[in-house]
Amino acid sequence: MSEVFTKSVARNIYYGGSAFFILLFLALTFDTIGQTPSRDNHEAITEEVALGKKVWEVNNCIGCHTLLGEGAYFAPELGNVYERFGKSTDAIVAFIKYRPVDGIPGRRSMPQFNLSDEELQAVAEFLKYVNGINTANWPPNIQG
Repeated sequence: MSEVFTKSVARNIYYGGSAFFILLFLALTFDTIGQTPSRDNHEAITEEVALGKKVWEVNNCIGCHTLLGEGAYFAPELGNVYERFGKSTDAIVAFIKYRPVDGIPGRRSMPQFNLSDEELQAVAEFLKYVNGINTANWPPNIQG
């Protein structure tokens, strides 16, 4: 009785499967590289946007908020906050600037970070920049 599944058959399946998935990985990588320039608005990155990103990271905003689906789910998604606030950076600045020092009793609320006017404007510009990224309709609704 001859064996159908021999060592050489197993080796061929291993090498064939490995080659297939390596080629699939390379094809998907090149496809992603080809699509990235059309989906990003990298030319909109200014010094102010970079400062806003730095303020975002230093104050650990992602510890409570999500940004394009990444981060904590304690507070709202901010990937489309610019659109939610009527496409106004002034509204974002005012919301952050005039937070109560002790929060709102009985509910979770964002703390007062006491950011400078320059930092507040930079955070607003960063959130405006993020809103302009083509995210394939993420978040799925305006509320985030």
